[in-house]
Amino acid sequence: MRLTVAQALVRFLSVQFSERDGVEQRLIAGCFGIFGHGNVAGVGQALLESQAELPFYHARNEQAMVHTAVGYARQKNRLSTLACTSSIGPGATNMVTGAALATINRLPVLLLPGDVFATRASGTLLQELEDPTTYTATVNDTLKPVSKFWTRIERPEQLPAALMAAMRVLTDPAETGAVTLALPQDVQAEAFDFPDELLERRVWRVRRPLPEPDVLERAASLLRGAARPLIVSGGGTIYGEATDALRELAEATGIGVGETQAGKGSLPYDHPQALGAIGATGTTAANAAAREADVVLGVGTRWSDFTTASRSLFSADAVFINLNVATVDAFKHAGLPLVADARLGLEALSEALEVRFETPANDWDAVVERAYSERHDPPSQAEVIGVVNRVSGPRDVVVCAAGSMPGDLHKLWRTRDPKGYHVEYGYSTMGYEIAGGLGVKLAAPDREVFVLVGDGSYLMMAQEIVTAVAERIKLTIVLVQNHGYQSIGALSESVGSQRFGTAYRYRGTDERLPVDLAANAASLGARAIDTHTIDEFEAALREAAASDVTTVVQIHTDPTLPAPSSEAWWDVPVSEVAALESTRDARAVYEREKATQNTYLRPISTEPAQRLH
Repeated sequence: MRLTVAQALVRFLSVQFSERDGVEQRLIAGCFGIFGHGNVAGVGQALLESQAELPFYHARNEQAMVHTAVGYARQKNRLSTLACTSSIGPGATNMVTGAALATINRLPVLLLPGDVFATRASGTLLQELEDPTTYTATVNDTLKPVSKFWTRIERPEQLPAALMAAMRVLTDPAETGAVTLALPQDVQAEAFDFPDELLERRVWRVRRPLPEPDVLERAASLLRGAARPLIVSGGGTIYGEATDALRELAEATGIGVGETQAGKGSLPYDHPQALGAIGATGTTAANAAAREADVVLGVGTRWSDFTTASRSLFSADAVFINLNVATVDAFKHAGLPLVADARLGLEALSEALEVRFETPANDWDAVVERAYSERHDPPSQAEVIGVVNRVSGPRDVVVCAAGSMPGDLHKLWRTRDPKGYHVEYGYSTMGYEIAGGLGVKLAAPDREVFVLVGDGSYLMMAQEIVTAVAERIKLTIVLVQNHGYQSIGALSESVGSQRFGTAYRYRGTDERLPVDLAANAASLGARAIDTHTIDEFEAALREAAASDVTTVVQIHTDPTLPAPSSEAWWDVPVSEVAALESTRDARAVYEREKATQNTYLRPISTEPAQRLH
């Protein structure tokens, strides 16, 4: 069929499907874009022709539209995503942060940036980077290190192979992330006789790898011989739809379960084996169990520094079993690499284990209740979280990303549904929240979406409120106003830097700036409500939740009121020499905590498990 490259691309994307466990769905459910020099005449024209087959959504910021695609893909458990098209130059480079976020979190997104002329017929272009050493480098090369697959389509003949490779990576549960197809603007508009087979309906099976029998038996032996085992559940448990298998294993064995940020919701918060969040932002119950654990089963976790409290949380003698589809994670901490799908691996372990352990004690929910019930004026952030938790329904989704809020949510949010907690903490990108919430709502229109965003993060990227209004996609946005970058302010204070450069003040004074973010939200088309007390906030939030329009509820809080402590450490180096006494004091604390850091390099013994203790 004779089509332009852009037309063939769009038609191909419209007939791609993913399949897992016999369930098929659209792999590319739509396309977000901002048109300009480099994509308006090619991809734009093709999308106009194919609106019925591939829905188009007009974004307001290129980074934000990638965040929206990430939010969508995460809510869909990586089985469906969105494409994002940008113009050449700044439109393309604006997507770099979003691409990094997607790849770090291993979430599939398809990026289609415009590029310079492949023929070079027009000479130096508007927005072209001129490298005096080569004609082959363009600004789109900045997307290479943050993409799982990257290629430039310089001839129409290259498109079929590139598309097949792109779909392979998007549907790979271990190696997915951002996929970039750079599209020179002249090639987009060039016609070619594409084979009919390219445009036929195609289904990509998302695999579930089985565990190796020998490794599975070794893992079961280690767990049978444990005295104080612990399960740490990561995002892979939820993406693999393995929460039922995890619950059955936990109930059968009594092993307690701690949850990473991405794994929160693996068990309902009130399940007998649920110890809650683990690590630097964890619960004291999960962290106490981690310190005592002799065998740790990590399920679908990449063992970030927050999860391990910068490698200070688990004992140096702990043995790790890593059940993960990604080999890079399965080998971490010198662990036993149980490379397999989370659900199939957990089911196999359940069959192999016939032991019962005592579940560690857990009194954390009483701590949460006290934090929720405090009555401060202005209120604490914990009180705000408590109100949102109370107003939201069991299947509703809370969305957050940066600042102190993710840590407080991790330890305090009472999760009731595996898809009810959506906190981006792999890249912790300020500005993700509203755009990510938009993607969540597109993916799950039957759920209410509560976006929690601090004032600093709001100022980074609030403009997708306009997109939500334009597309009639209802969000409830909670804007926590504490007049500055108060998460970093608290961190600054802890390292002896006295909250330097973290508050909204007139230069050289202690007077706050007259910032009115509720008015800003109203100017972007949202309904805006400004509140100051916790009772005002709850009444406004209930009103917003019942409404059918995007509403921003601003609540003014006291940033000096912390959430309950996790009693865990996070490695942030402190200046070794300083004139400030506050910094010298912080350095002494740092050196004391640094001494608790472990390498986790202990080899797994080949002795029978019953002789390990």
